[in-house]
Amino acid sequence: MNRKINYIKDWQKSLQLEIMHLKTKGSTKYLVKNGRLAANDEVFTYYFESNFPVRIPAGSAIRVEWGSANIAGRILSSEGDGVILSINQTLGDKVSQAFILHDPWELLEQLIMRLDEIKKSKQKRIRVKRLMYPTMEPKHPTIAFKSAAHELRVRSKYNPITYVWGPPGTGKTYTLARAAANHYFLHKKVLILSHSNQAVDVLMAELAGFLKRKKRFIEGDILRYGFTGGEGLVHHEDITITQLIEHQHPSLSKNKKILEYERQLLKKDLSLSFSRRDTEELLEVEGKLTSVMEKVRQKELKFVKNALVVGATLAKAASDPAIYESQFDIVILDEASMAYVPQAAFAASLGKHTIICGDFKQLSPIASSNHPLVNQWLREDIFHSAGIINSVANGHLHPHLFLLNEQRRMHPDISSFTNQYIYHSLVSDHESVRESRKDLAKKKPFANRASVLLDTQLSGDFCTTQRSTKSKMNIWQLLLSFQVIHEAYIGGFRSIGFVTPYRAQAMLMETLLRELYGKELLNADIISATVHRFQGSERDIMVFDSVDGYPMERPGMLLAGRDSERLVNVAITRTKGKFVHVANAEYIRCKIKADKTLRQLTDYQIANDQALEIHEIGKWIQHQHPNLQWMHAKKLERMFKDMENAKTSILVSIPAGAILSDEWHIFLNKKSHLADITFITPSRPLGVPHSSWMEASLPFSFVVIDSKIMWLGVYFEGIIRLEPPFVTLRLEAPAFMEGFLKELPI
Repeated sequence: MNRKINYIKDWQKSLQLEIMHLKTKGSTKYLVKNGRLAANDEVFTYYFESNFPVRIPAGSAIRVEWGSANIAGRILSSEGDGVILSINQTLGDKVSQAFILHDPWELLEQLIMRLDEIKKSKQKRIRVKRLMYPTMEPKHPTIAFKSAAHELRVRSKYNPITYVWGPPGTGKTYTLARAAANHYFLHKKVLILSHSNQAVDVLMAELAGFLKRKKRFIEGDILRYGFTGGEGLVHHEDITITQLIEHQHPSLSKNKKILEYERQLLKKDLSLSFSRRDTEELLEVEGKLTSVMEKVRQKELKFVKNALVVGATLAKAASDPAIYESQFDIVILDEASMAYVPQAAFAASLGKHTIICGDFKQLSPIASSNHPLVNQWLREDIFHSAGIINSVANGHLHPHLFLLNEQRRMHPDISSFTNQYIYHSLVSDHESVRESRKDLAKKKPFANRASVLLDTQLSGDFCTTQRSTKSKMNIWQLLLSFQVIHEAYIGGFRSIGFVTPYRAQAMLMETLLRELYGKELLNADIISATVHRFQGSERDIMVFDSVDGYPMERPGMLLAGRDSERLVNVAITRTKGKFVHVANAEYIRCKIKADKTLRQLTDYQIANDQALEIHEIGKWIQHQHPNLQWMHAKKLERMFKDMENAKTSILVSIPAGAILSDEWHIFLNKKSHLADITFITPSRPLGVPHSSWMEASLPFSFVVIDSKIMWLGVYFEGIIRLEPPFVTLRLEAPAFMEGFLKELPI
């Protein structure tokens, strides 16, 4: 038992090291603009706008980076594109731009306190020991099981710890929900946990749906506790706190809704025209909401106490006494491969029996510090730390590991790669999956093809880094991916995902989708996100943009590092019927080792005739969006016409080594009345009147007119790694353009 105490001390040290690192170096960073001082009453309250949604909960501690200043503060309100925050130091009446840094170390501090409580409880220490040392003999009977759900129910009834390996599409959610339902039928108290709200929502929705179909659903018995995005519970709001309060305490619910609506109107007014009075009213409404929410809190506690099945995130469970002071008959931890080992131990300490479910071939936990203790306990999952995967490496399953081995999600042309290269033939396709996914594969784009590589080699060099965060972005592959999404929408898809390893690329796509596809987003499920946000979800078609390309000397660790197999696996396995990989195949084959998963995927797609090169672009682009149009790069007439109509400014990027053609010189010298032209290029273009020069170097060419219209991939003589057909595109998206230009590394 002393060894277990030492483990807990090491876990606490690793969490403290991670907190220290986050406080000094690691942060989620948001660029905000147009800041105005709203109030000066002991603290300074500011209102900021943002090009991208700022996803920070109200009340969270933040830091504001402004020039050399680094000022502590808190988020007062953060919804949509407006942010209100308080800080203890003035930035003046107006602030053109600043950065908000959010560090979620408060949640780690809560976990440290929970570990202290485990040290003081013999019962909890025993539960953690069983988790970490699953050496006990299995106690469940060896019988002919009717199904995977039946086997899991029996295993979890007789054994204190059951590990479940659930590769993508193998019915993990289905199986866990039925195991939870069977324990519920026996009047056992069940706690369902996961690291993300989305994962909890999906599992709780599956459970609620099953109980309703069996006509055994009782309102209040099944409770989704804590914040929920709503997407996963769209047909099961009756298990949420909000719906229960609306049914059982209607006046309280009505008051809350009125205040929330007032807040929404005030925020809209602020976004249109800033006024201190509106800000003061908004803060007053926030105060009233706080009072109402305290009453809601008291109702919540009763709901949690009375519920038989409670679903919440690990963070909520570790920070809310309604969870961590309770005891459960069984705890189910889903997506355990993304949880810290101390989080898994905390989860196990809450229940007499524990099911640990996840896939150690998918994403691992995320930590920022590089200290050995952090690497050991916060960067590795519980399957590794408990020795569960050692048996898999030796060719057999651990006695307490239950494998779900038939996938029913992906078209076989997609799963054939993951089954072979990632799961080493331990997972196979269910006999029904090809037929069930046939209709999705038939749809355009790329009709009758389930897996496609859109190869961007010889299109030019477009990979660069975001100025504020250094996250990578590739505008050519981004817009090519948008075209795939547009073709898919026209082709009948309504469940569409865009996934990428890099946050900058995901945010740019999110901005572009909101601007060009605003109305369509109301009628379809179109999501842009990083791979980490996509784990646990699925779409009919997925577009995977790997981003990396020239002129970058080396690919990012996300695609070539130790955990790259997990990331690529998740990117592939989110889809049901069509997988589109947008990548520079020549760069990947040149820069990434042959044993890395992204290289294997690219080689596999090429070997299986799944690749489409740039010269085939005209075959699959069949529906030009009014704001995004593709055309031949050497036909300059329309671009020159846009330049003639410019009212304020023209920005021209010429890569190093490229030169203006005679056609350009004739146009620029002939049109003396053009708007002011600024060239971004290493050396000043000669013989161009009425122009200024920014000495900088971008790897790709573009023309931006009035910060509204962009011509990307403009043909200049001498551009390297560019071969026919020469393709350019015209994009009209002012909001996207503003955010993109500000983030260019110049």
